[in-house]
Parts: sequence; C-alpha cells; structure tokens
Amino acid sequence: MPNRTRPIRKEICLNEQEMNLIHQKMAQLRTRNFGAYARKMLLDGYIIKVDYTEQKKLAAAVGHAAANINHVCRRINQTGRFYDADIAELKARQEEIWSLLKEAQKQEL
Repeated sequence: MPNRTRPIRKEICLNEQEMNLIHQKMAQLRTRNFGAYARKMLLDGYIIKVDYTEQKKLAAAVGHAAANINHVCRRINQTGRFYDADIAELKARQEEIWSLLKEAQKQEL
C-alpha cells in the first residue's frame, strides 16, 4: 500500500443503531462508499445534494428548439420558403421553454 493517496488510517467503533443511522443517511444521498461519505462529513460536517432534474428538462427543451430552428433555416436556405407549421412548431417550443423557466422560478421563490 505504499502508493496510496491516503496512507493514514483511522478506525471508529459503532453500535448497531449508529450504523443503521449512517446507512440511512448514505441511502438518502444515494452513496454506497462509506469512506467517501465519512471523509466528507468529517472534513465539512455536511453534504449538499442538488437535484438537477428541472435544469435537465430545460436544457433538453432548449436543445429541441435549437434543432428545430436549424432545420427550418436549412429548409428556408434550400427552398427560399417557410411554412406556417414551422413557425407554429418554433412558437410551441418557445412556450415550453418559458413554462419550464416560470416553473423553476416559482420553486426557487
């Protein structure tokens, strides 16, 4: 073990109740690595878990809108025409993005 980045070893003794409580807290964070969990708690005293679900939905909606814009621009450049259905699709995507943004703002306030 001479190449370990953490060569100093510390041990603790726990009873069954304390170990169960630690496992419950680790399950809340969805982590199974006791060493990483213990190190973080000993050094910082807390762990912040951030849920990025809404941000991922928003990023996906923006990506879809960008893809639609590129598709419409390519068609306009090729044919010189644009269609009402294309504009309606772009407006629908924009409305989806705005609704996700408004929803995220409501949750933050």
